[in-house]
Amino acid sequence: MKPMSEAHFAILRRHMVEVIGIQVDLASEELGKAALDERVLAAMRKVPRHRFVPSFLAPLAYQDTPLPIGFDKTISQPFIVALMTDLLGPEPHDSILEVGTGLGYQAAVLAELSGRVWSVEIVEELAGQAEANLRQLGCSDVAIRIGDGSRGWREHAPYDRALLTAAAERLPPAILDQIKPGGRIVLPLGPDEAQWLTVVDKGADGQTSVRKLIQVRFSRLETVV
Repeated sequence: MKPMSEAHFAILRRHMVEVIGIQVDLASEELGKAALDERVLAAMRKVPRHRFVPSFLAPLAYQDTPLPIGFDKTISQPFIVALMTDLLGPEPHDSILEVGTGLGYQAAVLAELSGRVWSVEIVEELAGQAEANLRQLGCSDVAIRIGDGSRGWREHAPYDRALLTAAAERLPPAILDQIKPGGRIVLPLGPDEAQWLTVVDKGADGQTSVRKLIQVRFSRLETVV
């Protein structure tokens, strides 16, 4: 059998976005909406997920499921990537902090919708491969740092938005500190048995409001003691 072409992957990508739409509709009561922002869906249709997974998994890249990327990490389910991006609400000139680069897929989606993405990854090998993946796609609006993501990336703060792709039992204080008043954080929050996809809004006075949406299961946020 001949290998899949970019045209084949593009068809699968469009189908992936259709499945995301079904998932959102099914969860509309919990989410408070029946459809995602079209800008987010356009980014999902554009960014080639198959370029951000190990090559032998490329034929599976557009299934609505997480996939292993090594080091006990996964690339998130497309529905979750799209939902978290939609909840974050990135605007074209926003500066975004991402915690947990993985192989760069979520960062590439965010870069389609914002001004600049600053991404922190604790696993050096993943960070190096993510940089290569993004470079091959000509994505120049993402910078990657190797380190403890719970500490954020203070040199480029404050950020308009922050997105965590690993679960924390409590919101890391450094992340909240690095978000502008009026900004937003989206993350999986809680212990392993009770993680919730959570939206944290930081008011103009610095006070926060927290909204829990659906239960999820992410790997834990790794920190350096």
